[in-house]
Amino acid sequence: MTKTTSLALSLALTLGGCLQTVPSANVRICDDKGCSDRPRDTATFDATKDDNPEETRRLATLKDIAAKDPRAAYDLGIRLMRGDGVRMDSYQAIQWLRQAGERGDLRAQAALGRIYLTGLQEMGSDPAEAERWLSVAAERGDNESARLLPEATKAKQDEQARYRWREHYRKNGIAWWYSAYPYYWAWRAGVWVLY
Repeated sequence: MTKTTSLALSLALTLGGCLQTVPSANVRICDDKGCSDRPRDTATFDATKDDNPEETRRLATLKDIAAKDPRAAYDLGIRLMRGDGVRMDSYQAIQWLRQAGERGDLRAQAALGRIYLTGLQEMGSDPAEAERWLSVAAERGDNESARLLPEATKAKQDEQARYRWREHYRKNGIAWWYSAYPYYWAWRAGVWVLY
């Protein structure tokens, strides 16, 4: 192999190692109006763009009813969670379910308890919030909430214990780094020497 061929092969291998996988052409953007996928190379995003006028009209009508009736707020939350007749949007789904639950809708309270216990899509679980909603629903006679309530209570206790453990070691751990892990080498007289 000639020196030129060797150099070209070495350069090709070096450049080949620099190649990375191509990222997805789309990125998911979420805001208070909902979530949508858009091309990565798009500079702006108009969340108010009307993709489906009929869907927009149905959603606006249901929102008007939901503002007055907690059962409609529950329905809207479930439809948004499932993407049933409207664009799927877990952020707005939880907002509407919370409104319904805070206004006394039992189904919404039970649904919120389960959502916060298990987590939903990009949202992780929140055992304390799950316990709150499941307690309310269980006191009002929801059997599924009564069954899930001990799980939420245990998850909340476990999370609090993990938090206390992390805080203890975070606060006290700095001493460990200075005493429990000694060095092998030291810099002396301009050179590294082994202890």
